[in-house]
Amino acid sequence: MLHAKPWGGGSLVPSEEEFADFAVAALPRLLRFGLALTGDPDAAEDLVQTALGRSLGAWRLHRIDDPQAFVRKVMVNSYATFYRRRRREIATAELPEAASVADDTRGIDDRDSVWRALMALPPRQRAVIVLRYYEDLSERDIAAVMATSIGTVKSQSARALRRLAGILATTDPDRVSNQRSQT
Repeated sequence: MLHAKPWGGGSLVPSEEEFADFAVAALPRLLRFGLALTGDPDAAEDLVQTALGRSLGAWRLHRIDDPQAFVRKVMVNSYATFYRRRRREIATAELPEAASVADDTRGIDDRDSVWRALMALPPRQRAVIVLRYYEDLSERDIAAVMATSIGTVKSQSARALRRLAGILATTDPDRVSNQRSQT
């Protein structure tokens, strides 16, 4: 049921109750997206809370056609701004020595290596990779979310993929040589 109120020239603005309903329904996906961006569950929660707070302000002013995309865009912009201010982590290509593990845990090790490599990317490159491969957005949609050109998305994606490949090659040279021999 639409609980909208008249606004300005006769357009309708959704109620805060509708925003609350949207936020509850979208929260799990937004938290996963935030975790993929930040790599930290607490930072992901803070990012989602910040984005929802800012989005509520916009919600009160005008109709938002795609609230999920709008909040995602606010998250990407908030994350990039926050990361620039904070810069507390220093990315290195060297990982601590790992204990030997059974062959059946290879998938877990691979996922962990990819996750660590992803966390080493600069914020905009990480955002492009997360939006493309985690959120499954097109280059055009990513450009809209990040308020940039499709060319910038392509170049950020290419740089990120090269950097990821380089990081993964230094952490597991066998994986890279195996991938090359399969292609």
